[in-house]
Amino acid sequence: MRIISLNVNGVKAAAERGLFDWLRTQDADVICLQDIRVTAPELEQDPYWLDGYWQYCFEAETPSQGGVAIYTRTAPKAIIMGLGFETADRYGRFMQADFDKVSIASLLLPSGRDGDADLNQKFKFMDDFAGYLNKQRRKRREFIYCGSLYVAHLKLDVKNWRDCQNEPGFMAPERAWMDEIFGTMGYVDATREVTRESELYSWWPNSEQAENLNLGLRFDYQFLTPGLRRFVKQAKIPRNVRFSQHAPVIIDYDWTLSI
Repeated sequence: MRIISLNVNGVKAAAERGLFDWLRTQDADVICLQDIRVTAPELEQDPYWLDGYWQYCFEAETPSQGGVAIYTRTAPKAIIMGLGFETADRYGRFMQADFDKVSIASLLLPSGRDGDADLNQKFKFMDDFAGYLNKQRRKRREFIYCGSLYVAHLKLDVKNWRDCQNEPGFMAPERAWMDEIFGTMGYVDATREVTRESELYSWWPNSEQAENLNLGLRFDYQFLTPGLRRFVKQAKIPRNVRFSQHAPVIIDYDWTLSI
């Protein structure tokens, strides 16, 4: 099973840059998109339609401000939209597809980079979502969460970590939150399960210097319940594949979806 996750920063612009032509060549079983910025009816039209996939969208109340989507070759048993708290549901930040033994979610956190209000909203979301994850790990099924957390966990995940310690995305409280998820709760960072490669980033500031010097951070993840750890085969974040400020996270699993 191949899962591709990508924050598109607006699916219209990403499509114009060739996103869907590229996706058609990738043989993905599941595609999770974040920050789509369109309505569900819009996503069902060309050029966003992918033949051979079931397609689902959870749009934000104001479609230009978020939204997530899931494309899957296998029809899910159920689709869950939202988490039940405002910081998630108002902006279309979470959607989950349930299959036989595994659930796959598309997830979008606030970036926290657009002023104090956005950062406060991010911390509120993180608190609420941590409570949700703590409950989910007790369920008798596996989970894969795909998306933009807008937090780089380790120094390894940041080009200039010393300069970023007081910036949203690498602040101590954010990293402590990641420690809780990947430590106390036991969730697994799929990428780091199979590679310790340095300079493996998924987001870059919008500047020519950042691009040229690879001044990136790893903000985008697929993370999973520990029962799936041994099924992670390969992880890639191809820097040269860019349809937004983010690069896609591509994970191959030794797993076959069923309903």
